[in-house]
Amino acid sequence: MKKKAEKAITVTKSKRRGDAYQRRQNRLGYLFMTPWILGFLVFTLFPFAATIYLSFNNVVSTIKGWEISFVGLDNYVTAFFRNAEFVPALLEFLAMIVPYTFVVIIVSFIIAYLLNKLVKLKGFFRTIYFLPVIIMSGPVMSQILDVNVSEYAEEVSRYDGLFIMNMIESYSRPFANLLGSVLDELSVILWFTGIPIVLFINGLQKINPSLFEAAKIDSANSWQILWKIIVPLIKPIALVSTVFTIAQLGTYDTNPVYGLIQTATGNMSGGLGFAATYAWIYSLIVLLIIGGAFLIFKEKKEKKGGIR
Repeated sequence: MKKKAEKAITVTKSKRRGDAYQRRQNRLGYLFMTPWILGFLVFTLFPFAATIYLSFNNVVSTIKGWEISFVGLDNYVTAFFRNAEFVPALLEFLAMIVPYTFVVIIVSFIIAYLLNKLVKLKGFFRTIYFLPVIIMSGPVMSQILDVNVSEYAEEVSRYDGLFIMNMIESYSRPFANLLGSVLDELSVILWFTGIPIVLFINGLQKINPSLFEAAKIDSANSWQILWKIIVPLIKPIALVSTVFTIAQLGTYDTNPVYGLIQTATGNMSGGLGFAATYAWIYSLIVLLIIGGAFLIFKEKKEKKGGIR
């Protein structure tokens, strides 16, 4: 009995130390997040609430100032049923965001996997792949996009004459058109792989090498190691990269919905309410896409009890 009591006391003390350590870690985490939390409360929370309010109002700029009148759901009805541009732009955005995100994540993972295999010049190649992220934040990217659009504005696709594209088109013309549009923009899409590559490399370097050694002892080949060890362990990183890519592509200059929001924002005769409405519908669509990404990368829970 005495030994059991001593064991129980030891377990209780250990649990208390673990709880105290967890509380300290939580406090440190919130301490590091404090600048972001303050910035969010000061610069984001008010515009966030104001956008919801404006989406239910008609906002007009007059010589007396802003005149705001409540219109209920009229802005949302106009966006879906009266505006001939918003719904096509929304569908065009969906047709762009899904394949672009898929290509960015797959290409980023492949490049990160190959870079992680390198022994020499790792830092050099990481810098090369991350450099477009720095350039893209300035006016250089706008100039590149303008040149790209003007050069191929009258050209349907540079891959129409390829034999493989003709084969794909014979089976599915929509898929062939989608693949051609992705390949036409591949050079621009690669600009968005910088940060996902860094995230994937970070995740790959944290995988315990002993797992690979144990798999090789069990006669697992490289393909099996990739699908059975690396891919399951890298899923959380893939989710973060996917969410970041969706958000980044959402502010892409050629996003048609983003262009409508900017145009409506500049319209002082009632456009601000429509801009808020467009922004909220667009945000909800993006959140649904992110929710789909969570479902795709969700960890499957093992059934309790096992096989009987």
